[in-house]
Amino acid sequence: MGLIYGKNPVTEAIVSGKTINKIYVAKTNKELYDIIKLAKSKRIVVVESDKQKLDKMVEYKNSQGIVANVTDYEYFEVDDILDEAKKRNESPFVIILDKIEDPHNLGAIIRTAECLGVHGIIIQKRNACQVTDTVEKVSAGATSFVKVSRVTNITETIKYLKEKGLWIYGLDMEGAENIYDTKFEGAIGIVVGNEGEGITRLVRKNCDFMIKIPMSGKINSLNASVSTAISIYEVVRQKKI
Repeated sequence: MGLIYGKNPVTEAIVSGKTINKIYVAKTNKELYDIIKLAKSKRIVVVESDKQKLDKMVEYKNSQGIVANVTDYEYFEVDDILDEAKKRNESPFVIILDKIEDPHNLGAIIRTAECLGVHGIIIQKRNACQVTDTVEKVSAGATSFVKVSRVTNITETIKYLKEKGLWIYGLDMEGAENIYDTKFEGAIGIVVGNEGEGITRLVRKNCDFMIKIPMSGKINSLNASVSTAISIYEVVRQKKI
């Protein structure tokens, strides 16, 4: 079992039809009335509790007075992501995360991906962040709508995606091509590397292109989630011109 907390994540979990075992709400919190009403309309059990107990349930983070007990996140297959693109009648657009470790980065990436229409995100089963309650919270409920696939081998997955017609772009500050000079067309996968080490050697070797975000400040690197957001937006911008 897992926990989702916060007004937006819990609301999105209810709306998306996620399996919720029980929802705990702080007593006398009138701001939660609409969420409680929505939960009861879906026949979800709602239990009143103290705000302090709710914060304790989520390791003393700010629960915003609401915590949902849910089934663990159900990951999708890579083909499910490709099928999502087909269902929308669009060329696949996938984000591939190479050993991203920070749950705040993963949550922010999922949130951006949902907002900008990415079809899915691929993460690794080992040595990488998984979809946790913190990720759910940071994503503001976007985990209920974005397909996240968890794979054993990123390199083999990239090879499979290339067989399916995707062009794979590795995002790296030493990339050969400026992201704004790169022409993004058709089916696309963007690889984002680890917060400290970047993209691993074998993954880099299997990318079709290595691209970079040009910077003019004294600090020559961006947070992983920010870099991903800029890249997603540029792909979407070009496709809508």
